[in-house]
Amino acid sequence: MPRPVHAPAPFPAARLRRLRRTAALRDLAAENRLSAADLIWPVFIREGTDVAEPIPSMPGVARLSLDRLLVAAQQAHALGITTICLFPYTDAALRTETCDEAWNPDNLTNRAIRMLKAELPGLSVMTDIALDPYNANGHDGFVIGEEIVNDETVQALVKMALAQAEAGADILGPSDMMDGRIGAMRAALEAGGHRDVAILSYAAKFASSFYGPFRDAVGASGRLVGDKKTYQINPANRNEALRCVARDLDEGADMVMVKPGMPYLDICRAVKDGFGVPTFAYQVSGEYAMLQAAAGNGWLNGQAAMMESLLCFKRAGCDGILTYFAPEAARLLRE
Repeated sequence: MPRPVHAPAPFPAARLRRLRRTAALRDLAAENRLSAADLIWPVFIREGTDVAEPIPSMPGVARLSLDRLLVAAQQAHALGITTICLFPYTDAALRTETCDEAWNPDNLTNRAIRMLKAELPGLSVMTDIALDPYNANGHDGFVIGEEIVNDETVQALVKMALAQAEAGADILGPSDMMDGRIGAMRAALEAGGHRDVAILSYAAKFASSFYGPFRDAVGASGRLVGDKKTYQINPANRNEALRCVARDLDEGADMVMVKPGMPYLDICRAVKDGFGVPTFAYQVSGEYAMLQAAAGNGWLNGQAAMMESLLCFKRAGCDGILTYFAPEAARLLRE
């Protein structure tokens, strides 16, 4: 539970500005701090060699071929970033209604995992578990008729999780929001000898308007039929989000995530206060794009707004943040 705030002595005995007078005093009295180790860097990957393909709706972000990914990961690790999260841009020919490429041991993501663990064993590699990068329909689950079906999708997600664990992933990130998928994955990981693989569940993922640039980045925008409101949480619903968190923890999630981030800081705080577990937020593509656009037009100080936006997650109770700003923020923190 939040601790009570002690009322200050009457003015002038208490002058709250005393501790704001100098940079040293402000730093001494800071209640929350941000470090590079708090940041998880989401990275988009694609086939090819020596490719860094810019994503127009996400200025400063590119889809990287695996050789470029390795260089970028080495640089990020040197800056103190300890975890990156992989998101594949899958060739159109491999996007099918059966999504078989999702659990192909040699798919783009699994090759990237093996490369990174061989070359940078000290870097934690997180993955995404959802069918949308492989689905001809652009959805996180199988589409039968007009329904995104739950149980059949969970069976596929388990196969995907096992393939990623076998490739060497440290953290699995189920982002699909199907019911029961955490329990099914945890049971399969235990049975398959992957008992030490962690699950960072997208437990409170909302049906948000802030995902558009991400769908551009993974190539799902033009394929999406309908919307995702039958499986992602209604933005109006706080209690439902907390029930989803409780369910995923009961089923074996090690950590939980709130997505999006800044519009849902109240959920972050409620999760941390209510469950006391490692709590993360995803500063999603739309949040990133808005800040970049405002900075690019001179309407905001880009660096200051970036750092303020990241610190607000810590204040709201988050242990870490997935953010496309990770390398830039880590450089500023080092300086």
